[in-house]
Amino acid sequence: MPCLDLPTHRLHYRIDGDSEEKPWLTFCNSLGTDMHMWDAQIAGLSDDFRILRYDRRGHGTSGTPTPPYSMADLGGDVIALWDALRIERTHFCGLSIGGLTGQWLAIHAGARLDRIALCATAARIGTPESWSVRIGEVRANGLNSLVPATAERWFTPAFRTARPDVAGAILTSFAATSVDGYAGCCAALAGTDLRDRLHQIAIPLLAISGDDDPVCPPDQLKAIADGVQYGRHICLPGQHIVNLESAPQFNTVLRDFLIDASPCA
Repeated sequence: MPCLDLPTHRLHYRIDGDSEEKPWLTFCNSLGTDMHMWDAQIAGLSDDFRILRYDRRGHGTSGTPTPPYSMADLGGDVIALWDALRIERTHFCGLSIGGLTGQWLAIHAGARLDRIALCATAARIGTPESWSVRIGEVRANGLNSLVPATAERWFTPAFRTARPDVAGAILTSFAATSVDGYAGCCAALAGTDLRDRLHQIAIPLLAISGDDDPVCPPDQLKAIADGVQYGRHICLPGQHIVNLESAPQFNTVLRDFLIDASPCA
């Protein structure tokens, strides 16, 4: 797997779709997962896009710099990848903390983005107090202690029963995440509130929610779509990891949005 060496850590990334004529699409995963959470999207979208995905710092096989991290750190990693790969413009799709990273990029590096899809996220996720508690729990007990509750928040019981292989792979990745990396990203979440800056996002935006998501409910995605200049919200069946629970529908609505030429699609 290729990697980018930065001053404090290494970022592992992968490119799917080998035609240089295809538009770029960058995927950004959720807290406690690696790039493989997008496997179902690669199969469905790589014929139309040249896809970049990566392991966030402290996740997967990327390096783990000393925490805490900020959202500027996480967004800066994406920009560093684009620069290294000479990607001038790209579509972007991020879920949860990946969606918050996308909002930061749309505000601070909007000229690099064509269209952006924000999934199962919010302009502020949780509170500084709740993330401080989470960091303490992880430092004391590790990530394995959070797996049962994470399974309940991320997937409906029906999906866990029907696709234990998919849910199990995601939860295995979660448990294997570096404690420092997870805690560092929790600090980034604690320090990020973009609610008053959504109006600065001037690129076409699609907000995708899971209709039963207890982490980032549909009203939070609708608030993002309503708060930007060209936004639309769509709700799909599922909980937090909606890209897997409703993979075929997710791929269809994402592709249709990215190839549409109208600003308010």
